[in-house]
Amino acid sequence: MPTVDDVLEHIGEFNLFQKQTFLILSLISASFTPIYVGIVFLGFTPDHRCLNPGVSELSKRCGWSLEEELNYTMPGLGLPGDAFISQCRRYDVDWNQTALGCTDPFANFTSNRSHISLTTCQDGWVYDTPGSSIVTEFNLVCTNSWKLDLFQSVLNIGFFIGSVSIGYIADRFGRKLSLLITILITAVSGVLMALSPSYTWILIFRFIQGLVSKSEWLIGYILLTEFVGMKYRRTVGICYQMAFTVGLLILAGIAYALPSWRWLQLTVSLPNFCFLLYYWCLPESPRWLISQNKNAKAMKIIKHIARKNQKSLPTSLQSLKPDEEASAKMNPSFIDLVRTPQIRKHTLILMYNWFTSAVLYQGLIMHIGLAGGNVHLDFFYSALAEFPAALLIIFTIDRIGRRYPWAASNMVAGAACLILAFLPHDLMWLKITVACLGRLGITMAYEMVCLVNTELYPTFIRNLGVMVCSSMCDIGGVVTPFLVYRLTDLWRELPLLVFAMIGLIAGVLVLMLPETKGKTLPESIEEVENMQRQRKTKEKIIYLQVQKPEVSLN
Repeated sequence: MPTVDDVLEHIGEFNLFQKQTFLILSLISASFTPIYVGIVFLGFTPDHRCLNPGVSELSKRCGWSLEEELNYTMPGLGLPGDAFISQCRRYDVDWNQTALGCTDPFANFTSNRSHISLTTCQDGWVYDTPGSSIVTEFNLVCTNSWKLDLFQSVLNIGFFIGSVSIGYIADRFGRKLSLLITILITAVSGVLMALSPSYTWILIFRFIQGLVSKSEWLIGYILLTEFVGMKYRRTVGICYQMAFTVGLLILAGIAYALPSWRWLQLTVSLPNFCFLLYYWCLPESPRWLISQNKNAKAMKIIKHIARKNQKSLPTSLQSLKPDEEASAKMNPSFIDLVRTPQIRKHTLILMYNWFTSAVLYQGLIMHIGLAGGNVHLDFFYSALAEFPAALLIIFTIDRIGRRYPWAASNMVAGAACLILAFLPHDLMWLKITVACLGRLGITMAYEMVCLVNTELYPTFIRNLGVMVCSSMCDIGGVVTPFLVYRLTDLWRELPLLVFAMIGLIAGVLVLMLPETKGKTLPESIEEVENMQRQRKTKEKIIYLQVQKPEVSLN
């Protein structure tokens, strides 16, 4: 009895229907971008200083320029390592008193400013930015700066919880219904976040977005790969991830046009409501319907695909059976992921690489907002570097293999972070170039771990292995904001040194995995355990050239 893949070979593996499905689902991939990395603009932290009541009146009376005003009234200005003092402390002085002079306001009090006591920014802050962010609106600076880290961390906690449950939801209720529900919740929570009156409500809706938005992206990926034929599945999956990169470019343009975080959040959230029209555009996955013994509905959809692709469906292919993986009877267990030596090694290395990919990818993007350049242009340029990453994967994985390009991409990302940490600030063009190279490397590594993860586990624990290992991606996302923003308080380039170490270690660990190029997916634990042994045996083979004596035919 034929499978869906057998039928797709006759009615089209990537024809008109699949191309239209790819285009509309790619919009979901692109719309996930503002949620995943929008903190760069939503949580942008501009230069700031304490608000001093009375200073503006004194400045007008004395005719000070802004530079003179800051020089007279800000402590720690211009001193290396005193950014915290200049941004989070002010002189404990009543600026409304008449004894203050214009040439040197403190001349009547002390000859040394360092003797003047300091106090906290009790009346708020002044921010040097024409727009707004959640940082400027809710004063998430100084002692409240950890709240910005929490803003991104709750999103990744939502990702983690949502990703753990997504497999069950999509398998229990179907791909289409699950997709529409996650679209609706993502849209509503995004709009409510833009209208939130307080930081607490923002966190609540941010967490809800995390619960469903990544699940929405994953369901779109699953649905797309189930509609295309086997030989197109890998390329289509990579192109689906490229749509996310297109979303990065669009986000940079929208953020430039809308400097207010509320308008930006509202603008990127409203298009999600349009995706509810997919109820009429997308059919249910025939593979899922067959797995639920709904063969009649599956055949109706397959005939629709055949008509759309202008193909005929042979009568011999109108009785379907589930794919072999769907009909597997073995019950997977978490213990199976660490029971045997090779699978245990695969699990630990893959978990570390998922963690590395998330930390370096999100970390490099967040660091853009702290680098001091034009955040919109820097974000745009680094996003462009992701396109070559996808092309390099497509052209190398079947020619060179998986291991060496994957290891090299991690090492390139790590080395770029190391170089970037020590480049002088005045060489901005070189810093941007190296940052783009690092972004290319970690993007390639991120997409490679998605691909190779499925190839290193046997069939009956493949989905479980991907779920468990990829959950470290969300753990990395929880940790990253604290790494970036807290370590930056000590030294702006310190996060880059941490990223460099993590990336270089990941590259070395990848070399310990077996090569999966040209190999069928393993079906049993024994096949996985023998993958490394086969490689070692092959490396020890010595080829001898034997010259046979010529034999005369006469």
